[in-house]
Amino acid sequence: MERKKMIKVTEPVIRLGQVHSMGVIGDPGCEGLGTYNMKVYAGALEESGRDDMTLIVGDLVPTGTGRHYRMIQELTETLAENEVYTLRGNHDTGAYMEYFGLKNYALLADGFAVVVLDNAVRSFEEEGLTLLGRVLSMEEVTQAVIAFHIPVPNHFIQNCVSEEEFARLRSVYGPWKEKVKYLLCGHVHSRFEDEVDGIPLICTGGGGAMIEDVSREIRACDVEHHVVHFFMEEGVLHHRIADLSEDCYGRERKDRVLRQKLEETVQGELLAHFKYLMFADRAERRGMERIAGLFRALAASEYYHARSFYSVLDRPVPFAESVKTCVPGEEFEYEHLYQMLAEYANSHRSPLAEQAYTGAALAEKVHASLLKQAADMEHFAEETIYVCPVCGYVMTEDTVSERCPVCGGPRKQYEEFRAVSV
Repeated sequence: MERKKMIKVTEPVIRLGQVHSMGVIGDPGCEGLGTYNMKVYAGALEESGRDDMTLIVGDLVPTGTGRHYRMIQELTETLAENEVYTLRGNHDTGAYMEYFGLKNYALLADGFAVVVLDNAVRSFEEEGLTLLGRVLSMEEVTQAVIAFHIPVPNHFIQNCVSEEEFARLRSVYGPWKEKVKYLLCGHVHSRFEDEVDGIPLICTGGGGAMIEDVSREIRACDVEHHVVHFFMEEGVLHHRIADLSEDCYGRERKDRVLRQKLEETVQGELLAHFKYLMFADRAERRGMERIAGLFRALAASEYYHARSFYSVLDRPVPFAESVKTCVPGEEFEYEHLYQMLAEYANSHRSPLAEQAYTGAALAEKVHASLLKQAADMEHFAEETIYVCPVCGYVMTEDTVSERCPVCGGPRKQYEEFRAVSV
């Protein structure tokens, strides 16, 4: 019988033979277990598979039902390359212990120990603190990582346990403070490193949840999804951060038949998305707002389906380089393709197709110009973009006119896309 990868902890102290390193994944599932998010988690499992074991520092699921725990468990069993241990996050409620066992436990590896403490409700359990003191007092334990979900007070964020709770923790490890090499936590959908009570603190929440702005110092645009590696080197415990590329997982792409079917499915979902939006427009013109609302909702659903399927296939370049990769396609369309097709339509007495290609080419030229500006993301200054809903022409605040220069549609109909301040 194949040994399970996701471990249900039944003993408070577990001795791990031949374990010299540990990969750490933070917050994979608190925003939902959809394919789009789980691709990051899959990539994180591949990266952490380089180590001898993996620890997930909480928020495996959006809410602690058996169905969600089974989903994350089955996915992890399929993808993990090593044994995976977990600790409870604030989203990991309900049936957590049924699936993953004890909330407070210790792992004794070769050269270091990991003490897992439950503070999912912003307080440390006495059972866990007692275990921490017991483990740190062991003569064989010389280097330890204390792992928990919600951060202790630090210099970067306020979203942490109280000073009183930290004092309870500190009073337990205090007599053996020299043994504590790291404090490790998750909860925050970002990453930062700090020093607390003279001990390095690593906060990692980049294993699936969308990276978010934490403070002026910790911006989403500066942090990638990632895994933290802990490893022994010349008898000393060290760590390093491994950023995950947006092309971090690609197992399904290697199956030629599945890849073709996924591509076909994406096309089908996007066609349904487009058809439903078109029907919503027709319903709205007839004053049937409820029907229009239904079809806009269905269109959104089809888009998210397409995104899920496409995320399995997608091989995006790094985000900072992504905008400029869109420019050549836009330039090819307006410089060559659409002109050629407009001329063909004209020669075959097809005026509507000619009109559509000619108008689209003019818009694509603006697309290319704006994308070239946006390639320098930090300095892109356009606050509002206007789109004519009749023909799709694009304008900025400097170029917007009372009538669309392509089709003549009035300004009052334009759709406005305004930058949202965070």
